[in-house]
Amino acid sequence: MITHGNEIKLFAGNSNRPLAEAIAAKLNTALGEIEVGKFSDGETSVHIAETVRGRDLFIIQSTSTPVNDNLMELLIMIDAAKRASAGRITAVMPYFGYARQDRKARSRDPITAKLVADLLTSAGADRVLTMDLHAAQIQGFFNIPVDNLLGGPTLYNYFAEHMDENFIVVSPDVGSVNRARKVAERLGCPMAIIDKRRPRANVMEVMNIIGNVEGKKCLLVDDMIDTGGTIVQGAQALVDAGATNIYACCTHAVLSGPAIERIDKSPIEELVMLDTIHLPEEKMLPKMKIITTADIFAAAIENVYLDKPMSKIYD
Repeated sequence: MITHGNEIKLFAGNSNRPLAEAIAAKLNTALGEIEVGKFSDGETSVHIAETVRGRDLFIIQSTSTPVNDNLMELLIMIDAAKRASAGRITAVMPYFGYARQDRKARSRDPITAKLVADLLTSAGADRVLTMDLHAAQIQGFFNIPVDNLLGGPTLYNYFAEHMDENFIVVSPDVGSVNRARKVAERLGCPMAIIDKRRPRANVMEVMNIIGNVEGKKCLLVDDMIDTGGTIVQGAQALVDAGATNIYACCTHAVLSGPAIERIDKSPIEELVMLDTIHLPEEKMLPKMKIITTADIFAAAIENVYLDKPMSKIYD
């Protein structure tokens, strides 16, 4: 709890108000007064309705759908805070959008993760606080401090209750191996890998499974689920290989396009997600469960404010 809190200010855009309010409640404070709307032509309009001069500002905004609108809201809120003489501005981005293009995979590709990093810095952010970047090296795109929080501890603490000798953690692709390995180590269980080929974006073809999953309870671990193709085809491949139960978890529930329908029809028995992206009630399925990250972000914000180490959050 912040005990000398007249110097700190929390503000939020429109992307994930429930999480922002939960973070504020954990810190025993209230969200600052800010008007974030649109002009008649669609331009984003921002007005900070209270003084922020010399304050330590934390602006909470995920750059999720609608991605461009939410990104512009964040940039304009940062600019408004800077021009209002805020002391330090931290962009709290539970979900960092545009992170999947973090390198030139083909000729003439952009590197959007670097572009967004430049935009945030140019707007006036002094620090970025986020969770489970799509690639950890994105931190190197910034010339300001970046704290990349981990969603894994929250997820494996939940699944620790389901553990038995038949449990196995599965990486849905090679890119998620490190993440899955950490979960497997913390749960004390073996790991398997789904080897896949992706002929084009959002299209996945399962090739083979590295490891024995026959008769096992499988937990698929990923950082995000977008269209659901990777996780659903991976789940079906595990069933075909003899797995008895399929669970899945992710930090970021993007869930675009046919994702909800695919997950509903899939053999996944339970999908556990963190609330870095706001998921409307109408999208929720009985097999879905959301775990809040408000505790982690509140602790991180307090540690930034008090200049304490981030590593203590997970103790």
